[in-house]
Formats: sequence, structure tokens, C-alpha cells
Amino acid sequence: MYEHLTIVKHPLVQHKLTLMRDKDTPTAVFRQLLREISQLLAYEITRELEMTTRRIETPLCEMDAPVLAGKKLALVSILRAGNGLLDGVLELVPSARVGYVGLYRDEKTLLPVQYYYKVPTDLEDRLVIVLDPMLATGNSSAAAVDLLKASGANNIRFMCLLAAPEGVARMGQAHPDVPIVTAAVDECLNEHGYIVPGLGDAGDRMFGTR
Repeated sequence: MYEHLTIVKHPLVQHKLTLMRDKDTPTAVFRQLLREISQLLAYEITRELEMTTRRIETPLCEMDAPVLAGKKLALVSILRAGNGLLDGVLELVPSARVGYVGLYRDEKTLLPVQYYYKVPTDLEDRLVIVLDPMLATGNSSAAAVDLLKASGANNIRFMCLLAAPEGVARMGQAHPDVPIVTAAVDECLNEHGYIVPGLGDAGDRMFGTR
């Protein structure tokens, strides 16, 4: 198994994931669950943020209190489904800078095709968290990290809701320095490149487009 893989087995994460897997869960509920579970995953992926102290005055006395150090972290959503995770993480870290990578998967080759790219400045000085609910083949995720590294990012983490062993292996081969945080690693990919048992197409279920 990939050395930098973290599976969040917290009971609330696993319970919400089961509700999301259920094909009868309606769009509005699916969207809300995705927002909630993204916050729980974000607690794990931000666990080791750099800290410093700042002198403040409480109602009783002065103290050196812990605060986040360095530049604001960057959240990068792989469109379009990544926006479902982005909403929840932004509620937790509202000061984060936000970027977008537009990639779609060619249904014949299963390879990513880029159509949009806009990210914050000074990526070399920021922790960059890449967001995509499904790590399936890993091709789009690896391509997104390629683009971010080309833009100067050198401290990247990847957060997803579900992963397939094939996607984890692909990311481990392409970017062994990028930790992955997920709620589960499922059995495999089917012939169409979907995670099994999975939860279907996260984007379609989140936006109600199928």
C-alpha cells in the first residue's frame, strides 16, 4: 500500500460515506453529506499545519497564543466535482486561497484533457491541498499535480472521498511525495473506469445531472 496514504476511519466519516453510497440518497442530501464529510477529512489533512505564536490579551492577562504560520494555504479544486469538497473545506478554513484545474476524462482513453487552469500566486510558499472526490484511474489527479508543480508548488496534499487501488498506485508512481487522505479505498475499477463498489459519478450525483 502507498506509504503516504491515510484512510480516515472515524465513525462519522464511515457512516456518512455509507449514506452517500446508497443510490436512493437524493441530490440535496448527497450534497450536504459531501460538505460535512469534507470538513471531517479536512481535519486530518490539516493536522500538521505549521504553527507560531502571537502575543494577545485575554480578558484576564496577556499570553503567547498559537496561530497558523506562513502564507494562507491554497485549496485547488479539480473541476467540477472537486467543488463539492471545496465548499466544506472553505467553511473550515475561510481564509484559504482557491484555485481551479479544469480536467475531463476522455471516455475512450480514460486520459485527462485540460480545459481550464487558474491558481493562486506564490504556490512555492503555500501548502496546496488538491480536492477531488474520486481517485479512480489517478490520471487526472496526477496531471493536476503535474500542473501545480510546474507552477512552483512543492508542498502538496491530495484529499478525496473514495479511492481505487489503481488510482492510489498511479499517484504513488507519479508523485510519491504527495500524501493522500481518503475515507476509503474500494475494491477496483470497472471496465468504464468507475470505482467499485463506489457511489457512481460524484459530479452527477452532486449536481443532479443524471
